[in-house]
Amino acid sequence: MTSPNAASEEADDTLTIALAQLEIEAGNVEANVDRALEAVEQAAARGVDLVALPELFNVGYFAFDLYTRHAEPIAGETFSRLQNAATDHGIAVLAGTIVEDLAATDTVETPADEGLANTAVLFDADGTRRLVYRKHHLFGYESAESELLVPGERLETATIGGVTVGVTTCYDLRFPELYRRLVDAGAELILVPSAWPYPRIEHWQTLSQARAIENQCYVATINGAGEFEDATLLGRSTVYDPWGISLASSGDGPTLVTATVEPDTVADVRAEFPALRDRRL
Repeated sequence: MTSPNAASEEADDTLTIALAQLEIEAGNVEANVDRALEAVEQAAARGVDLVALPELFNVGYFAFDLYTRHAEPIAGETFSRLQNAATDHGIAVLAGTIVEDLAATDTVETPADEGLANTAVLFDADGTRRLVYRKHHLFGYESAESELLVPGERLETATIGGVTVGVTTCYDLRFPELYRRLVDAGAELILVPSAWPYPRIEHWQTLSQARAIENQCYVATINGAGEFEDATLLGRSTVYDPWGISLASSGDGPTLVTATVEPDTVADVRAEFPALRDRRL
């Protein structure tokens, strides 16, 4: 006999996510944040449980000379507006990332007490701050990020809709040990806000897929769209399942990519093909 609550119980075992591949204009913070808020509204209208934004969606990753001018504390305007949007629309939001002014943030969960960080915040559907992630690996190849910012140290997970979620950022994809730590902490879904440019399409796709395969978890990469003076973002935001299969993906233009995450699938894959259990440490 089927339980009268079977449908709701089944719904509780899945998490519908949307990757907001936003058009990002260098330094046009007001327009960029407005696009992010529109994406949250659109995702909520589609019945999505969680929407994720790209790396430095408000100022633009390659606008290095604007980092200091547009840096904000965690309680600043950008995160506050997205926190309110999460509450207003009843949807979890990965507001990720902005340039954070560490000295202006009341509670700094990093050894540095000043400087700037590349910071994401995960809000639940009630607007509660559930997770803060500051990018661990700062990019130095043809980039000023490593000169301008300080790296994060903490690595957290949070449960959203019954799914254990972790966060990394862009260049972190090249450092698999970070993902192992998240999986050991119980992560079933890892969100990766990014600003990945042309021409490294193969790196973007291969590294993301590998992180999903080797950790037998969902990996969702959220890239931006748009051109900067010296770079063009390649888009291709994608959700990979624990087998490394692409469930949903995009081209290089602005769009909303949606997919469903099932924690039971993570457990089933790990039981059927127990590679994680076979690790020799």
